[in-house]
Parts: sequence; structure tokens; C-alpha cells
Amino acid sequence: MKNIDDIQNLQEFDHLELIAKEVVEGFITGLHRSPFHGFSVEFAEHRLYNRGESTKHIDWKLFARTERLYVKRFEEETNLRSHIIIDTSSSMMFPYDEGIQNKLAFSVYCASALIYLLRKQRDAVGLSLFSDEIELHTDARLSMVHAKRLYANLNRLLNADFSKDRKKTQASKMLHQIAESIHQRSLVIIFSDMLENEEPDDLFSALQHLRHNKHEVVLFHVRDKKREQEFDYKNRPYRFIDLESGEEIKLNPNEVRLDYTSAIQNYFSELKMKCGQYKIDLIEADINDDFKKVLLPYLIKRGKLM
Repeated sequence: MKNIDDIQNLQEFDHLELIAKEVVEGFITGLHRSPFHGFSVEFAEHRLYNRGESTKHIDWKLFARTERLYVKRFEEETNLRSHIIIDTSSSMMFPYDEGIQNKLAFSVYCASALIYLLRKQRDAVGLSLFSDEIELHTDARLSMVHAKRLYANLNRLLNADFSKDRKKTQASKMLHQIAESIHQRSLVIIFSDMLENEEPDDLFSALQHLRHNKHEVVLFHVRDKKREQEFDYKNRPYRFIDLESGEEIKLNPNEVRLDYTSAIQNYFSELKMKCGQYKIDLIEADINDDFKKVLLPYLIKRGKLM
């Protein structure tokens, strides 16, 4: 699995699909050397043989190595429909410092790797981007032309100049709309910091709506844990700017750290509780971690579901 430094080195190619492939192939290589040996084969190009079906496409070489019967997959096979949703509001641009990876870029790289993995296991993939409006919504398809379109749209997010266009978020409203437009019984993967000005109950209701429509939901809760959760700043005055509204406030972090961390932890705990209640897989995605640590829980779960 490539870490953040590896990704930055690959950026010179300006080719998100190549970056995704490098991330995934590195991850699969690591799995071959780990206690999860065999998982990557089962996850990628093969599926378990079902008793009673034709033995024509059994991979006997793989049987000799694993003593398990696997059937080769074909390009036209689609196991399920998947849909990736990314929050593109201005708060996802944090930390807004040159040379530091922000939440949106981290989400784009993770999403790109998942698109590559999903297509590798013959899953159709769709993509939605939202802030206070639906910026993009595609159907889930398997074709290479469609995949190129997804990567192109994600790549534009990496290269866009958000400094002149503050985008607020209406996550609850947008997720309700997306829930109604996704094919039932899909795998829905959300990347968001889950921060907005609306009441938390409205946001939780939107997540529940996705589950009500029979979707399997995975929420990657993207955040900078050090700064946004622990409020780890030096003991000196800072000027904090709301990336969505432009509102500014000057304060010393030491004066508000206790109240801030208590409030944000209460919210995160409630989010975790609600996801458990709705049977939504919540994955804590700290942008300071590498992709292996963030994606591994999802990959292990998907392997068990196959």
C-alpha cells in the first residue's frame, strides 16, 4: 500500500487512474505476505464455486494452491451495484495549507482506489458529488468508458481552485435526494467530514433513509484528528476562518480547548452510536493515516461478504 509520500510522488503523472492502480496493487501485494493470504485472489478475479454449476470455468491451478474451488470471473459479470458519494463542500478543504493534504484530496484518492478495486471484482460503480447542491450524479456502470469519466471528474476536484468559491454543505438534504436516485440494494460508500450547520438529527435521518432503501452503507468519516478533534495547536493567538462562510474569529486555543474537544467528542460519539443503530459501517478516516490503515477495515468486510 502506498503512503501519502508515495502518492505525492506519483502526482507528477497527473493521472488518477494510475495512482489508484499503484495504491491497490501495492495493497494486494501486501495481503499476499500477510495473514490474509488468499483474500486478494478471492476478492479480485475469482469467486467461490457454487455446487451444481458447470465445472468448465474452475481455475484448477488455483485449486492446487488453495485446495478450494474458484471460478474465473468474466468482464460481463456484475456482482452488485456500488455508489460512491463525496462531500465537496469547502470544509473538506481543511487544512487549507499549501503542501498539506486536505480532507477532499484524501477522499478522492481513497475513492479512486475503491473504484479500481470494485471494478476489479466486476462491480458496477456510480459517483455522486455534493455540497449545497448535487454537483454530479452518475448511474452505476461497469464499462471502461464510464470508469474514465469517474476518474476525470475526481481528477478535476484535485485541480480545482476553491479559493474563490465558498461552498456550504447541506448534507442531509443532498443525501435524501441521492438516496431516492440510487438503485435499491446497492453498496453506498460515503466520504464526508459530517460537519454542517443543520441539526444532527437531520443528518442522522438522511443516513437512516439510505438504510431504509435496503442499501448497505459504509461511511468514511474523514477528518484531521489532530487539529479538528484534539484541537492540537500551540499556546498562542490564532485567526480561525470558517471555510464555508468566511467568518473569522481570533482566539487562543488553550482558552477554548476543553469546551471544544468535549463538544466535538460528544457529536462524534453520537454519530458512532447512530451508525451502530442503523447498521452503518463507520470507518474513522484520519487524513494523517496512510491508505492501508483506512481502507483495510472495508476490504476485510467485503471479503467476508463474498
